[in-house]
Amino acid sequence: MTVYGNPDSSVVLVQMTGEHEDLASEVSEIRRLAGENFQLWAFEAEDWNRDLSPWEAPAVFGKEAFGGGAGKTLEEVLRVCCVPKHTYILGGYSLAGLFALWAAAQTDVFAGVAAASPSAWFPGFTQYLSEHRVRCRAVYLSMGDREAHTRNPVMAAVGDRIREIHGMLLSQGIRTTLEWNPGNHFMEPDVRTAKAFAWAMGHIDGFL
Repeated sequence: MTVYGNPDSSVVLVQMTGEHEDLASEVSEIRRLAGENFQLWAFEAEDWNRDLSPWEAPAVFGKEAFGGGAGKTLEEVLRVCCVPKHTYILGGYSLAGLFALWAAAQTDVFAGVAAASPSAWFPGFTQYLSEHRVRCRAVYLSMGDREAHTRNPVMAAVGDRIREIHGMLLSQGIRTTLEWNPGNHFMEPDVRTAKAFAWAMGHIDGFL
């Protein structure tokens, strides 16, 4: 785990990361949007598809299948998210955003979720959320407006799936928003993730 930001802050942003993240840029953008009162705990996933997928699923692109290791990953995260005075917000980009949504249906430790361009196309995920309530106060969702423009039939449904998830959260009375960013999945992930965390930081107090 690597710590960024103000280590004395009680607001803790928890993020699963991979080699592709520019965390220095992301932290700088969070500061610009929301001020200095936060620390970010970055947990690097050893195997992205294995460690962040909630259950096993066949490969959707390339040859690497999904290993269903999210349960073990969440156990490791919860071991350190245990200080009563801290407010924890779990978030991330792509499959890490999906992991954050799934984790919030397993535990009430997290006050908010910051899911930037989450892999909402993941097989069976919207059905799972329809049966398992997210247990946090506020959820930020985003998607690139060109992410569904793909020949892959599974991933092409991502726009419909994220709208379904947004509707589910609204129907449950959870404070939520869905923001559409310009571009495809690979455009400005650091900026998109920073916006997700900044929104969540501003919408968790006073909501049960």
